[in-house]
Amino acid sequence: MKSATKIPGYLEAVLFGSGSIIIGLIWDICWHRTIGRDSFWSPPHMAIYVGGLVAGLASAAVVLRTTFRGGGDRAQDDVTVLGFRGPLGAFFCCWGAGAMLTSAPFDDWWHNAYGLDVTILSPPHMVLALGIMVIQVGAMVTAVAHQNRAEAAGEAQPATRTALRASYVISAGLLFTSGAVFIYEKTIRVMMHHSSFYQAAALVFPFLLVAAASASRLRWPATWTALVYTGILLGQLWLLPMFPAEPRLGPVRHAVDHFVPLQFPLLVLVPAIGLDLVLRRANGRRAWGVAAVAGGVFLALLLATQWPFANFLMSPASRNALFATHEFPYFVGADSYFMRRLIPDASRMALLGGLTVALGVAVVSSRLGLLFGGWMSRVQR
Repeated sequence: MKSATKIPGYLEAVLFGSGSIIIGLIWDICWHRTIGRDSFWSPPHMAIYVGGLVAGLASAAVVLRTTFRGGGDRAQDDVTVLGFRGPLGAFFCCWGAGAMLTSAPFDDWWHNAYGLDVTILSPPHMVLALGIMVIQVGAMVTAVAHQNRAEAAGEAQPATRTALRASYVISAGLLFTSGAVFIYEKTIRVMMHHSSFYQAAALVFPFLLVAAASASRLRWPATWTALVYTGILLGQLWLLPMFPAEPRLGPVRHAVDHFVPLQFPLLVLVPAIGLDLVLRRANGRRAWGVAAVAGGVFLALLLATQWPFANFLMSPASRNALFATHEFPYFVGADSYFMRRLIPDASRMALLGGLTVALGVAVVSSRLGLLFGGWMSRVQR
């Protein structure tokens, strides 16, 4: 059987590495929210960097094997970079792993020099974030190249075709989850009635959902991508509080005796369904017209679902194990909006102006998603 009819081992390794990175990334943030700054060799850090190493080494092995042994009957499917030959996605993963490993000593020095991070996206974390997202793009490119090549040649068996399509949408969901984590501070529940929440969401989510949907062969690709994100966030929300932990760094403003998870996932499933319906009817239409409709649908559906849901998350009805709004990091004080369960509201004019900006951002983000997704839909290397 030809190689296009099976899942390549290095794609499985890259997906494993990408998943390990996401688990470690979320775990690390929750570690900081529960325990505080710890050793560089903490378990979450190891999960992140082991994931990067697995993805990078597996991809490097493919590149070196292809360079020095040749690509056989698939040599035309390889690309050349600095004299090395291999699949395009493998080069993405090698670069991303290199960026991640470069960020490691920088991050350790930063903490030793300045202590805790003020934000998730500190300078060393930005280098780390870039490496992570490049690895995840590499996973998407690897999966979609095998999908496109196998289906164009009519070589894939139904089970393999399904596995390749699932591999692509899983890799897209992992990338989407990374994007959601990196803008987490802009999308916390106390910001859900502020235009900056919708601007941040419009900047990242339409691009990732539209790109994923544009290159997938599944019927509901944006929806599946959002489901991967939702499943991961629900998993950490319900599992992490089962494990005991306590702060090791002061000041401790709030008693904690177990891991504090991230918040309930954003309700992106509804906008994702809307985007799938829009893109299904987009054939032959002008790209900017499709982007305008997609951006408008995304923002309207997110606003219609997340705004009232924010009120629920601030109500007593959400203070349970299902929604976990009673969980607070140890450093949150009694005077915070979280503890007081208040959502700061902006003036109507400021909100209207900010939402207008968010709509423009969503349209441009959707257009860029169409460009990136269109490119991926043609990748066969």
